[in-house]
Amino acid sequence: MPKKGKAQVKGQPAAAVQQEAPSSPVTRDKSGAVTVIVHAKPGAKHSGITDISAEAVGVSIAAPPTDGEANTELIRYLAEVLDLKKSHISLDKGSRSRDKVIRVDSSLSPEEVMRRIREEAG
Repeated sequence: MPKKGKAQVKGQPAAAVQQEAPSSPVTRDKSGAVTVIVHAKPGAKHSGITDISAEAVGVSIAAPPTDGEANTELIRYLAEVLDLKKSHISLDKGSRSRDKVIRVDSSLSPEEVMRRIREEAG
């Protein structure tokens, strides 16, 4: 998700502030849960990780974007990739958007979640 404006910290140029932003789509939120920023691509033949960038994990979803089917398939697929139960994964933001925030409630660290996503991507 693009930033709307350039933030400035006292005494630092805007470019230096932008570099401090997390360089991974997998982070830990204030409550301690791991969050994954996902760019969903519904309507694919097979579910899979398509790309990993500093902003988001691209995921193709083998379900149409109607009646929440793609969201359900996304959660099922990520639970399979992360080797977790579906109840440990929830959609935090973006139920009607392609850009979503997925919350992972487990003992996995952000580094371990990212490692498993990279393994699945190949």
